[in-house]
Amino acid sequence: MQEILLNVESKEIRYSLLKFGKLHHLIIERKRSRQITGNIYRGRVTNILHNIQSAFIDINEGENGFIHISDIMENTKKFEELFDMDFDLDYDISAIEEEKKESEDITQLLKMDQPVLVQVVKEPIGTKGARLTSNLSIAGRYLVLLPNNPHRGVSRKIEDRSMRDKLKKLIKAFEMPQNMGLICRTASAFASQDMLIDEAKELLHTWEKIVENFHSATGPMCLYEESDIIKKAILTAVDKKVDRLLVDDYQTYQKCRRLYQKYEEEHPLKIEFYRDKVPMFERFNVEREIDRALKRKVWLPSGGYLFFDKTEAMFTIDVNSGRSQSNVGTDVEETLVRINLEAAEEIARQLRLRNVGGLVVCDFIDMRYRKNQRRVLEKLKESMKEDPAKCTILGMSEFGLVEMTRQRSRESLSQTMFTSCPYCHGSAVIKNHESVSIEIERGLKKLVNVSNQYALKLVTHPSLDSFLKEQDKEFLVNMASKLNAKLSFDSDDSLHLNDFEFYSTLNHEKLEI
Repeated sequence: MQEILLNVESKEIRYSLLKFGKLHHLIIERKRSRQITGNIYRGRVTNILHNIQSAFIDINEGENGFIHISDIMENTKKFEELFDMDFDLDYDISAIEEEKKESEDITQLLKMDQPVLVQVVKEPIGTKGARLTSNLSIAGRYLVLLPNNPHRGVSRKIEDRSMRDKLKKLIKAFEMPQNMGLICRTASAFASQDMLIDEAKELLHTWEKIVENFHSATGPMCLYEESDIIKKAILTAVDKKVDRLLVDDYQTYQKCRRLYQKYEEEHPLKIEFYRDKVPMFERFNVEREIDRALKRKVWLPSGGYLFFDKTEAMFTIDVNSGRSQSNVGTDVEETLVRINLEAAEEIARQLRLRNVGGLVVCDFIDMRYRKNQRRVLEKLKESMKEDPAKCTILGMSEFGLVEMTRQRSRESLSQTMFTSCPYCHGSAVIKNHESVSIEIERGLKKLVNVSNQYALKLVTHPSLDSFLKEQDKEFLVNMASKLNAKLSFDSDDSLHLNDFEFYSTLNHEKLEI
């Protein structure tokens, strides 16, 4: 049983995939920091760094984007990383690419103030701008169009050799400009010839529109946007044969139904509007799992626990036996192996939920025998296969350490939810005002809809009150009014920055959310 839940608020959309009632994957997307990976821009070169063969490009998205010469040269490896797949091309061009790379200089390719057509391959994080490439690719559901790369190939993830050969012949027969390439994605194995031809035409039309807009534009601007989280949810539901899609916002529910009409013959998906008064993420225990994913310590069912710590260089995970007790006569080694196997599964899940990127080091409980170390390592690799991010896992050292890398695609969960704490000068974190504002919105809905409270006063720290005055007070008052409730505001400097309290204006009692 698989379900997708879409929780829509005024500033945020939360996507969660549940498998047999357990949170399997989580994406939080906020309006202020929408995903731009895959977007194509008309950019302007603002600075060229000859010593590191790189340049900064203004794409009108805050910080300037960064491009290296390797992202300008024809580079098949970049496409492998971007789509998390291996491309089965007709010939090996790595030697040709390396030879080209050595002979080229970035100043021969880019000039100051030059307009350039670039695509985002890595999200901006913190003060770092987006990573860019001029090796453009436009991804459809089944195909990837390479507008300035002539290669045509099929994903090696399609294991059926005869199917790969069939797809190869099919895309080679497509009538397309010679300088353009086409690649069949994994999902193309389930598509008919007509569906592939229609999508190829659609991708070509998209590219023609991008080129037209590039020439007509006068400054940096976005020319093409990747699918939003709503469309991605529909495609995921169809591709992964999800049983139900549940949405708690009526307009989004209607949009999902319209998008699904195109795919309804492929998979019978139930799209339902959530009508219960209890918040959807609370009803399905997703809220509790999000809180758990924000904590440093995570308990395991056996009584063991995990410690998650972030350093400047890496993310570390420590496995501990904790309260776990073995039965009398049980082999201690086997008990430790059981905890490690349980930990390996939970580590893979927590990395997905927390969206941890970069270098990760896992410290498992020491095991005496190599065969047991191999069992734990294989369990970790098996569990990580379900991760949509590209992961590389090395062997286990004699100390029980496993080094791995996980592709960094967007901000981690903690980066989205938290900001540096002014009380401890950045050594820890608290939730930012926007996160608390969103929680206030949810709390207000719950008090009105579930507790039937219609006369309310919100008390916050003066700093949060000032933020709400500038940003959200009018919205909250209007929202309360639509729910037939009245909301007033007050501040109290004794409250923590993250705390807020609701009171009834009828009896002045504090209300529990």
